[in-house]
Amino acid sequence: MTAQSLVELSKRTYEIVPLKPPVDPARLEYKNFKEAPDWRRIPAYADVTEEQFLDHRWQSKKSITRPDKLLEALRDLVSEEFIKDATEGFARAPMSVRVSPYLLSLIDWNDPYRDPLRTQFIPLKSRFLPDHPKLGLDSLHERADAPVPGLTHRYTDKALFLPLDTCPVYCRFCTRSYAVGIDTEEVEKTHFKVDEDRWRAAYTYISSRPELEDIVVSGGDAYNLRPEQIRSIGETLLGMPNIRRIRLATKGPAVMPQKILTDSEWIDAVTYIADLGRKLHKEVAVHTHFNNPNEITGITRDAMQKLFERGIRVRNQSVLIRGVNDDPETMKLLVKRLGHLNVQPYYVYVHDLVKGAEDLRTTVATGELIEKHVRGSTAGFNTPTVVVDAPGGGGKRDVHSYEFYDRTTGISIFEAPSVKPGQKYLYFDPIDRLPDEGRARWADPREHQAMIDEAMRAIS
Repeated sequence: MTAQSLVELSKRTYEIVPLKPPVDPARLEYKNFKEAPDWRRIPAYADVTEEQFLDHRWQSKKSITRPDKLLEALRDLVSEEFIKDATEGFARAPMSVRVSPYLLSLIDWNDPYRDPLRTQFIPLKSRFLPDHPKLGLDSLHERADAPVPGLTHRYTDKALFLPLDTCPVYCRFCTRSYAVGIDTEEVEKTHFKVDEDRWRAAYTYISSRPELEDIVVSGGDAYNLRPEQIRSIGETLLGMPNIRRIRLATKGPAVMPQKILTDSEWIDAVTYIADLGRKLHKEVAVHTHFNNPNEITGITRDAMQKLFERGIRVRNQSVLIRGVNDDPETMKLLVKRLGHLNVQPYYVYVHDLVKGAEDLRTTVATGELIEKHVRGSTAGFNTPTVVVDAPGGGGKRDVHSYEFYDRTTGISIFEAPSVKPGQKYLYFDPIDRLPDEGRARWADPREHQAMIDEAMRAIS
């Protein structure tokens, strides 16, 4: 092509055919979030300075670990009815309490009964439902797949390492309530304290299994590991020839993002391990846990930008929770907001069968609905996979991949041929979400096994 023809080409005009009207920027809700919560409206924090509130040490020191202290901090914000409801709720909860000031400041105390963050962390007696008859304390059978204490090896090439059993906050819906936190009136826990001998036993097993390539470092929560512990764990695992990937699992960015911004030793340790991984051509990622768009603030954005600037990949795993994110619009907003912050939505878990959390569970059908609506709302790599973590140790199964699903009895059956071939895994929808016929059958203990037998015959 000659220079003259290029000039002529540059003069051509092209008609723009507007197939869709442009979107008003004000309607891009995922970009509009609260810069910082108004913590001073909580009487206990009325005199707290911005410098204090943004300091992870203050957040950690002031995190509330006793129900009576928590409710005392809220007494001028909520009704006596709510205080009584929460007091009785804590008495029945399987999880111990730990709530950060940042988290408390995000809750709408004008409407605490419906607030999605209150729902996740503060139990109310009035909301409790009886546990499902088929629920077990360790429903995922993590301990059954543990060759050494605190190490679960279920998938061929991946293992879950639990170096500790504490978290920056404690979630009502925690699937690991059999071990995380202190004992409660309802549960005497299996504890995984920091123990170098236990860690060495885990390392010995990991290094002896050439098929293991991927280690999830969880707990508890990696946020609660000291910088030297992160370096030690990271160097040890990355030094094994068989290990290709490490994931540091933490709820921290959602409940105390200040740590990423002000705990320089901790973030430097994570950065060091990520850099070391790249030099060794191995991946180190942070896996975090946001459930609702209201958990994301300007403080979150600043923390995620710091991780992004340091080249640290962040992925998110959500739990599908009733009243928190179980409608398509809320989940789409969460997914878009996370993508806006360079956090990749990875999984959405249909809520596990967890003791004391039946009021939070949703159905497999809800998971299918959510997946259908979220898919296509953003790029595929930012579209989470909705999964059922099959009770009994089947691992994560795509919500659509059941062999059988009866919406009347709420029984679904999954198979995991690459995990445990030949076995069947049953998930049970919450009974209060079933039609009248299903609720009536579950009300009769004599019908329980009959319903399961019917489901099994349907796939035989």
